[in-house]
Amino acid sequence: MAEVGGSYKNSLTVEQENALRKTAEAIVQPGKGILAADESTGTIGKRFSSINLENTEDNRRKYRQLLFKTDKIVAHNISGVILYEETFKQKTDEGVPFVKFLEERGIIPGIKVDMGVVPLAGTLNEGTTQGLDNLAQRCAQFYNGGARFAKWRCVLNIGSHIPSHLALLENANVLARYASICQANGLVPIVEPEVLCDGDHDLDRCQKVTEQTLAYVYKALADHHVYLEGTLLKPNMVTPGQSCTKKVSPQEIARATVTALQRGVPSAVPGIVFLSGGQSELDATVNLNAINQYPGKKPWALSFSYGRALQASVLKAWQGKDENVVAAQKVFLQRAQSNGLATMGKYAGEEATGDAAASLFVTKHSY
Repeated sequence: MAEVGGSYKNSLTVEQENALRKTAEAIVQPGKGILAADESTGTIGKRFSSINLENTEDNRRKYRQLLFKTDKIVAHNISGVILYEETFKQKTDEGVPFVKFLEERGIIPGIKVDMGVVPLAGTLNEGTTQGLDNLAQRCAQFYNGGARFAKWRCVLNIGSHIPSHLALLENANVLARYASICQANGLVPIVEPEVLCDGDHDLDRCQKVTEQTLAYVYKALADHHVYLEGTLLKPNMVTPGQSCTKKVSPQEIARATVTALQRGVPSAVPGIVFLSGGQSELDATVNLNAINQYPGKKPWALSFSYGRALQASVLKAWQGKDENVVAAQKVFLQRAQSNGLATMGKYAGEEATGDAAASLFVTKHSY
């Protein structure tokens, strides 16, 4: 009988492992997190429609430029930016590629590489994520273009009979295959198994499904020999469903979330960067702060990778007008600083403006 070790060899060199680990650790330094600016053309169009702005390529470029050109001190709280492929190729008004511009500010460029969620046949409206075809070639191109990390989102739904074993297994294996391909091409994979907050389930049900999801994901990552020290996890916080009538406190969300992570995420993982999942900007910050204040074993950095929860108020302040750029950048800087404090459990609150307190929930949200 052959030894188990005989069927496996390290796919990465020590140098490759060290580079991946250093990038992952740099992203989750204390006080820092990720700006997710990787909305697809369709999704950013929905955001623009809220301010009556036409969804053109140059408007999309101008908006991302507004975010990236915020005062340099934003790099104290934003360590990385996830870019959409179109944005990855764009430049500032002065002709500087966005990737280079971010690098010069000490911000690590990342790239969304998945191609969206598609139906999973034979299930109760569950899905999987496509984009593995040619992924190795694309990752190599993005690495050569300056990207140092990537993101891939899978989604799980909670219902009376879901998530199914098939959905859990398929999405975990897709994430593991993606992670393996990324690492072979020098990119730190952000593994994102999002348990959607659609539904009327309570906190306990979300915690159980999140624990199940993490168990499947880390079994698959182990099976695919993924180097955990060179990865980051982007999970949902454990919250009740949007339609649940029983409200819970940030401290209860913190307890359920940290408990689920303790049960499912190996300590080798350097950091966990939460998605905001439709929470209001203030709720996303308050809950992240409560998670970091929660006592107990937390061997990973607990940070953020927010899209809507860093940008909703920014868009409203901008309104697509050049004269509002500076005001919008101040709003972005405030959100970045507030969440930076929350990564250390030092957020002391702020004046609750109507915009920042508004729910950002979107049914079956897609990027």
